[in-house]
Amino acid sequence: MMDWTHRLRLRHLQMLLSVAQTGNLSQSAEALNTTQPALSKWIKDLEADIGLPLFERHARGLRPTPYGEALIDHVRRIEGHLDSARDDMAALREGGSGLIAIGTSGVSAGDTVPLAVASFVRQMPRAQVRLVESTMNLMMPQLVRGELDIVVGRAASAQLDATLATETLYRDPVNFVVGLGHPLAQRHSVDWSDLFEYPWIVWPSGTPIRTALESALAAAGHGMPRHCVESNSSTLNVTLLNNSTLIGAASHRAAVRLERINVLRVLAMPMSLGSSGAVAMYWRRDSVGRQAVALALDCLRESANPDSEPYSMGS
Repeated sequence: MMDWTHRLRLRHLQMLLSVAQTGNLSQSAEALNTTQPALSKWIKDLEADIGLPLFERHARGLRPTPYGEALIDHVRRIEGHLDSARDDMAALREGGSGLIAIGTSGVSAGDTVPLAVASFVRQMPRAQVRLVESTMNLMMPQLVRGELDIVVGRAASAQLDATLATETLYRDPVNFVVGLGHPLAQRHSVDWSDLFEYPWIVWPSGTPIRTALESALAAAGHGMPRHCVESNSSTLNVTLLNNSTLIGAASHRAAVRLERINVLRVLAMPMSLGSSGAVAMYWRRDSVGRQAVALALDCLRESANPDSEPYSMGS
């Protein structure tokens, strides 16, 4: 008996994703330029080949079964890899050295990742680099699906997908930061009571830096302020801090670099009050054979070293 995977074509993958997305055979058939009976028959034949039900009917249409969800998850990964292959080939066709997509969370967006990319483009100037800043809970599934090649951010305690590898780059405490004109910016010492006199801007709940901040507060016997601004954008945070009396939290390395270029001020809180967390990089095990990925990982290791030239620059 022929393996059912041998009969799958790219169009079939698109059909599965469409039905999973719409939950409606008529809509999917129209979008795929086929008929509803033909689409329904193909799904039934595939279920027969696999020996498992992939969809179940409910009042509003079709819904994937747990078996269907598992297969669709694999299909999304294949689609992500194919999208990366398409973009990689396009970059090569245009005379480049291929495409690499790097995701960064706020903890590494202001320091480690941009310094690594600056080094990377010096060594591989014809490569096309795509940078994405987001939160770890959104980027890790993108990494698994092949939409990103490397993700850098605070190390998560959740179990790592078996297809991924990880390496800790450094440990970094959390600092409180303010805009240049903030009343606390020139203070030689600041305590918790000073911080609670002003509104805060914080990273969304569940993000590693928010968790680190909550741990620091708990260790000092405090809870989060009742009313906070939530943001997951480093750029947005910098602008807000410099146009308000908001107090923010940032990775120590990023905060120090922003202070060096006169963008923010790091508040003089004792470092023991900060919560130290690991910053790590993640990549797919099957991607290390790509020259661009291997070089980018090396550049990240170099930029994470506090004794490296890029990090010492401007000191």
